Amino acid sequence: MNMTIPTKQYGRQAALFGLAAAGFYLLMIFGTLAHIETLSGLRPFDMRPGGYSAELANSLINDLGSSGRWYYLTRQIPLDLVYPSLMALTLVSLFKWLGSYGVSQNLVRIGTWFSIAAAIADYLENAGICFMIMSWPEISAITVLAASVASIVKSGLTTAAVLIVLLGVGFWAFRGIRNYA
Repeated sequence: MNMTIPTKQYGRQAALFGLAAAGFYLLMIFGTLAHIETLSGLRPFDMRPGGYSAELANSLINDLGSSGRWYYLTRQIPLDLVYPSLMALTLVSLFKWLGSYGVSQNLVRIGTWFSIAAAIADYLENAGICFMIMSWPEISAITVLAASVASIVKSGLTTAAVLIVLLGVGFWAFRGIRNYA
């Protein structure tokens, strides 16, 4: 009986956080990030999982113009201050849900840490983007490198956390099939 309550709680949390995260993600993809791409003609920093060079960063920020830079800081960044936490909460809730179904606690722990680290990397990326925009036209190569590395790390950790969730679901399903047979 005790396992039912946390299982339902974690499942509900994952669903609610996931819906909220999806809403913010869609708003960014089809709203703010699409507008930034239209203004600059270039994919925004947030959409570059492989990072970016100082030359590309300068081009993007220059091509945004002053109103586009202001838009990035006042529209995209506020949304991207909420999204990483929602994504991490979604993933952590999923890991707790899987753990309540008997998936390895080591897998749950590793996935949880990857999820939190991905959110931290996303916040570091956002800080770097803010520093680049606010210091333009004198962008430090170190700032660009730090923001770019944060983008790469964020992408890698997020991908790893999602893959660990899928691995956990696979273990759970395999155990269920094996127990049924």
